[in-house]
Amino acid sequence: MPKFITMGYGDRQGYDRRPAPTREAAHARDAELQKAGAVMGIAGKPVQVRNTEGSGTATAQGPFMSSPLPVAGFAIVDAASLDEAIKMVSGCPCAVAHGVIEVWPLET
Repeated sequence: MPKFITMGYGDRQGYDRRPAPTREAAHARDAELQKAGAVMGIAGKPVQVRNTEGSGTATAQGPFMSSPLPVAGFAIVDAASLDEAIKMVSGCPCAVAHGVIEVWPLET
């Protein structure tokens, strides 16, 4: 089955603006996805890694990408199609709490 990488963006302010039942339903959706085999986690502090033309490893603290919202977490989900993956994550916390979730097909 195809795999999809998801990246959730959101902040505490947007999360706190949602009513408690909405937040609880979103976390229940996360739990359902995990029970179905999705690998999920909260985003830690990123490190950029470069090894330009094999000249040696260089690292830099912080994200390479920029966004108006911080990265909140990641998941790997199995879905039959992109549409199914989108449907799967549309009820998750970042999607319902004034954030956004990107869904990336993992092409192997």
